[in-house]
Amino acid sequence: MDKDSAARTNIIGAGEVGSAITVDLDKNSIHQTNSIFWDTKGNDILGATALPLYGAFVSEENCQLFGDVSGKKMLEIGCGTGHSLQYQGERKASELWALDMSEQQIAKAKQHLTACGLSAKFICSPMEEECGIPKDYFDFVYSVYAIGWTTDLEGTFSRIASYLKKDGVFIFSWSHPIHKCVVAENDMLVFKKCYFDESWYSVSLGESTLALSDRKLSTYVNALSKAGFVIEQMVEQSDDEIMQSQDDNNEFAKKAKMLPVTFVIKARKL
Repeated sequence: MDKDSAARTNIIGAGEVGSAITVDLDKNSIHQTNSIFWDTKGNDILGATALPLYGAFVSEENCQLFGDVSGKKMLEIGCGTGHSLQYQGERKASELWALDMSEQQIAKAKQHLTACGLSAKFICSPMEEECGIPKDYFDFVYSVYAIGWTTDLEGTFSRIASYLKKDGVFIFSWSHPIHKCVVAENDMLVFKKCYFDESWYSVSLGESTLALSDRKLSTYVNALSKAGFVIEQMVEQSDDEIMQSQDDNNEFAKKAKMLPVTFVIKARKL
């Protein structure tokens, strides 16, 4: 991971952006704010996190959570620019489906896949809503740094379970909630945010605004259980090889040596 992509992933952490303001937002306002963000300056500000990277300093090449996907039907939640779809297509997945709330992200993904000689079925919708995705159909549903945008975690996990075949696998990544609470100051790590605070907040990044909520790990675990999943693996540690490639002056890498900044969960539908 290069320095710029690490910094862009870091910006998701509330303590790192510096201008997070807790606000009372309803679901429609959150969807509108975030879809506008990704339709306009989202990639310029946050870049595009995609497989084989799950986020800052964690890779599929090291974790090997998917295994052999040849001949498998796959759905990506929050496809962004389509680079994770490319990764799965080049590994011989039989069907690629993708969901994203942003029409512009889907347009970019279509263009990218076409250039790679690949194709996917795209649906533009918030992940929380019914949008015509087939039930009991997919071998894998996955989401790379996108699941945290949902306004209804339990409802989203329930929908994802309905899309999967029995014994189907759901893999997702997001910023680790501890990372969201801690900032680096004067060569020290300092708590700046309550771990238990899951309220939505608005973040201003230049002329753009996005809305985020930091959920506890237990919130994700309990929502998965309620939706009928069993967790098979959780990854918190950073990849040593990626960490060793970082500049000694990279403050984010220094932080990642002390605490997890990304987490990945692999769960199976019962």
